[in-house]
Amino acid sequence: MGKFDAYIIPLKSLSAGNHTFEYQLNNDYFTKIDSPEVRKGNIKAQVIVKKTGSVFEITFNLEGNAILSCDRCLDDMEQPISCKENLCVKLGKDFSDEDEVVIVPEEEGEINIAWFLYEFIVLSIPIKHVHAPGKCNKAMSMTLRKHKARNINEEEDESLDESENLTDNEESGNDPRWDKLKDIFDND
Repeated sequence: MGKFDAYIIPLKSLSAGNHTFEYQLNNDYFTKIDSPEVRKGNIKAQVIVKKTGSVFEITFNLEGNAILSCDRCLDDMEQPISCKENLCVKLGKDFSDEDEVVIVPEEEGEINIAWFLYEFIVLSIPIKHVHAPGKCNKAMSMTLRKHKARNINEEEDESLDESENLTDNEESGNDPRWDKLKDIFDND
């Protein structure tokens, strides 16, 4: 028995009309998928298969939360997931999912939707995922502020006392590594 057998839909044996399948995608599911984007979560998936002739319209309704790493502080954060996607499936000679229609071999007559579920979850995640303001790891936020690039004309951030970490050359604004580069402009 394979690790994703629970996500197989026997298309060939379905009668005409609508058929509903429900799945609870929890940490075990995400562990089995073994992908770096989402490693934990709790998402309810309702899958409705509508059979009309030899065409199967599959509707995926996904609701819940995925646990991701915050792009800013790297701590885990909850990302709400709410999406509705459609997939058109036909029976044919060889498997193909390159076009808008997925072709499933007629001799098999079934489709495993485990990876489709995961793809729809990942596609519903925003490109940038960060905690709400003030919810990031405080220690990491302080470290990031210390190493943040600043414009010379910007005022210093009073919440950080960086003068303790500066060497004598940095305090005076001179860095011997850059002094030689300044000579290049003087030689013109």
